[in-house]
Amino acid sequence: MAKAKPLLLLALLAATLAVTAALGGRGRIVGGWGPIGDVTDPHIQELGGWAVTQHAKLAGDRLQFRRVTRGEQQVVSGKNYRLFVDAVDGTGKSAPYVAVVYEQSWTRTRRLTSFKPAANY
Repeated sequence: MAKAKPLLLLALLAATLAVTAALGGRGRIVGGWGPIGDVTDPHIQELGGWAVTQHAKLAGDRLQFRRVTRGEQQVVSGKNYRLFVDAVDGTGKSAPYVAVVYEQSWTRTRRLTSFKPAANY
């Protein structure tokens, strides 16, 4: 019986490797960042607008949201969204930014955890 355990573990490892190889590396890592399928989704655009508004309030600048151009999401206890947004400053100059927003829908929690120029990303 003691010899059967190492063989069973080896068989499980081989099966896991076979499934991973069959996926061709396309499987997502649990807790990892993955692409947002449709950044034109109204909820994603609303999140981007909310992030720019929150940043403008905190920083005292006059950034105005234009659109989310791409994004990634991470499932945690809720979701983290990394949104690449276009925003316009008070002089009318457009620039890209990266906003990270945490959202937990069942508690109605939403937090801006990061907002930086996209050049820093």
